[in-house]
Amino acid sequence: MAENRVVKRDDLIYPELCYQTVGVLFEVYNELGFGYLEKYYQNAIAESFKLIHLPFREQVPFEIKFKGKPVGKFFLDFVVDNKIVLEIKKTKYFSKKHIEQVYQYLRVSGLKLGIIANFTPNGVKFKRIVNVN
Repeated sequence: MAENRVVKRDDLIYPELCYQTVGVLFEVYNELGFGYLEKYYQNAIAESFKLIHLPFREQVPFEIKFKGKPVGKFFLDFVVDNKIVLEIKKTKYFSKKHIEQVYQYLRVSGLKLGIIANFTPNGVKFKRIVNVN
């Protein structure tokens, strides 16, 4: 008789929070489908986070500093529960530029985990990006 076992991985960062976040992404895609502007996916994700009482901040500003002086600013799409950077894209594939963007966000914010979500014609795709520094 085969035994059903759930294999828990101890090498993942924030597995439950990540699972909830990705679940929201799929819920949004399943209801909206493909073809909307990023901002509409972002609005729907924010509404979903609210419905499940998942703490988040949206369009979170971070300054880029050089020798202690601000030289620029960027905005993270979401910071989920003060732990995960969530970046939303609407393209057909993950580009190196977008992945590097999330790495930069992780370095500047000091957070450990980023998720880049890509709303494609073939469904929502996501990548987990870990800040190893």
